[in-house]
Amino acid sequence: MIVESNPKVLTTLAPIIWLKPIQGEIDIKNQYICPVYKTAERRGVLSTTGHSTNFIMNVNMPTEQSQHHWVKRGVAMLCQLSD
Repeated sequence: MIVESNPKVLTTLAPIIWLKPIQGEIDIKNQYICPVYKTAERRGVLSTTGHSTNFIMNVNMPTEQSQHHWVKRGVAMLCQLSD
């Protein structure tokens, strides 16, 4: 479940996520649709899909907060930090 980070902590490690394809509708109630990017630089060339070339996919993360709460904070998953 996605929760607020500790004070003054910008990044935290996410657990390993097992991607299992399923067929049918997914209930997105109480979930944050979290974007996954290759790097921390969220910009890139727009592809024909309308997404940045840096964008990989969305991951549905369980949460007790609203979608707007996490969007306002700019929460995203990164495969590589810029450090």
